[in-house]
Amino acid sequence: MDISDFDYQLPDDLIAQQPLPQRDGSRMLILDRAAQSWRDSDFKNLPDELSTGDVLVVNNTRVFPARLRGRRAISGGAIELLLVRETAAKTWEALARPARRLRVGDELEFEGGGLRARVKESSDNGIRVIKFETDENLDDVIDRIGEPPLPPYIKSDGRKLSDDKSRYQTVYAAQRGAIAAPTAGLHFTPSILGELESRGVRLAQITLHVGYGTFEPVRVRDVSEHQVAPERFSIGETAAHFINEARLNGNKILAVGTTTARALESAASPAGEVKAQSGLALLTIVPGYQFRAVDGLLTNFHLPQSSLLLLVSAFTNREFLLRAYEHAVRERYRFYSYGDCMLLI
Repeated sequence: MDISDFDYQLPDDLIAQQPLPQRDGSRMLILDRAAQSWRDSDFKNLPDELSTGDVLVVNNTRVFPARLRGRRAISGGAIELLLVRETAAKTWEALARPARRLRVGDELEFEGGGLRARVKESSDNGIRVIKFETDENLDDVIDRIGEPPLPPYIKSDGRKLSDDKSRYQTVYAAQRGAIAAPTAGLHFTPSILGELESRGVRLAQITLHVGYGTFEPVRVRDVSEHQVAPERFSIGETAAHFINEARLNGNKILAVGTTTARALESAASPAGEVKAQSGLALLTIVPGYQFRAVDGLLTNFHLPQSSLLLLVSAFTNREFLLRAYEHAVRERYRFYSYGDCMLLI
């Protein structure tokens, strides 16, 4: 398949710029894969779609403020870094803007924490290797001076970043390490989780630290050649037990988000048994992949020609999914990170 087959038209005003006042106030488009039909609903109705014994699997990664603003020490020119991957002590790969002005050897300064850095390596794709200099714990400094790593389609002008620090985070976030939120989880509230529990739905928490690979543009035409960069994940014994017991009993496994689905499928045997483990999720899911562990998927609406749209297309089929997207556009659903959601069953 050609990546251009995964395109659709979206008016700019449907890209959600702010979260709704209430997390669980989102709309939810329910897709029935077997019937190839859909119906409009609301996220608050999610408990009605699950049964006693089903398992809801969530990604409890915690987003850290990975965007740093500073300046070049000599020229004073403004620079922005998005931390991507820690490679050694106080050393990070980072996406730099403007990248063309940042050269090996440049010294950088950051406000608010006495933090300095030096560019150690550069590449043509905008990635720079940055060595930070501080007497403090670097994570503590980053948490103090960094900004939420909002995606570029959310405009930052005039925003209250303190609001995004809480809302661009799930209510069950626990394990620090993501540079983007697992956005399907942003809709959940303690109330919804409590209602699911009261109905006998089990909650299984796993971790996949969302990295740059999740939202890196697809750079090949043939989608079968696309590779998503590895991401660290961990599935504990309790989560694995809940998932495997539900499968043996004929109950459903609902993955909250594409990152959760990637972690589960990375850990699943051919028979669908999920083994407790920690490591790197190396799996790239594109159409043609046969899911082994996931029966249902809650996910937001994704960018055209993106890795995430490819994964969701693999879970159902491209033509049906894109027709549903067209319906969502006509009905003016809100798209992307702060937008509405889809439930595929």
